[in-house]
Amino acid sequence: MAKTFSELLEMAKNIEKKKVSVAVAQDEEVLRAVKGAKDLGIADSILVGDADKINEIAANLGMDLSDYEIVDVKDPIEASLKAVSLVHDGEADMYMKGLIDTKDFLRSVLNKEVGLRTGKPLSHVCVFDVEGADKLMFLTDVAFVPYPTLEDKVNIINNTVEICKACGIDNPKVAPLAAVEVVNPKMPETVEAAELTKMNEEGKITGCIVDGPLSLDLAVCPEAAAHKGATGRKIVGDADILLFPNIHAGNITYKAMVHFAKVTNGNMITGTAAPVILTSRSDTYEVKMNSLALAALVADSLKKNA
Repeated sequence: MAKTFSELLEMAKNIEKKKVSVAVAQDEEVLRAVKGAKDLGIADSILVGDADKINEIAANLGMDLSDYEIVDVKDPIEASLKAVSLVHDGEADMYMKGLIDTKDFLRSVLNKEVGLRTGKPLSHVCVFDVEGADKLMFLTDVAFVPYPTLEDKVNIINNTVEICKACGIDNPKVAPLAAVEVVNPKMPETVEAAELTKMNEEGKITGCIVDGPLSLDLAVCPEAAAHKGATGRKIVGDADILLFPNIHAGNITYKAMVHFAKVTNGNMITGTAAPVILTSRSDTYEVKMNSLALAALVADSLKKNA
């Protein structure tokens, strides 16, 4: 079980090398990340996009592209469709966003002919390595599903549990978060959190332990759980998955952690036929590398469980 991104990277180095297809690959940080993944033996790459610009950026980086497959497609939309089709057709294991708008990238993921639809709803997970914590934290959904319904939350849990298992966490603890840790009919988030807990107890949500509603402190701080007399809960400050009631709570928490805490993270879209690496242009090389390693582990897990 990986407890840090350093350990997760080691896990990714020790599985069969994967191949990532990059949509609109003419982006400096993306090229640095795929080079890093290649150098570590995690993944080779197919670079789809404007070959002239890809070569120009690589030259500025001192990056030798002789061992990379480059597919020259100038138009970004066409490049994304070509790149995702390579994954759809089994020529690559993972799909990564390059220099293309997120909405256009996601359209390619959802394309009916060459995309990566599975029939399951998609969601987003961010994995955090927080200094001082003794485990990785899985935050969801912070970027994709704005106002998840109860059914959406079930799907988000199932999607995220798959990611946890790929990281070696066999029975992750899921904390449906709210402002309080008791059910209040005037606070729908608490009612749904209790319903998710009941569904888990009845075997309708499996492969994990669900305990909600929980306030954030009870979910991540054993001392807070003891102070509040909540040591009889299934989760006492040791949650693996933080399930947010909506995208606002999730996104604000995500950005607060990035800007105020010493953390590193990786991100991906879940619920797809193959791992989808969706990072922001502002994300660092480290975040992109972490995301590639995470996706490689998920791709390996999907292959083994196919």
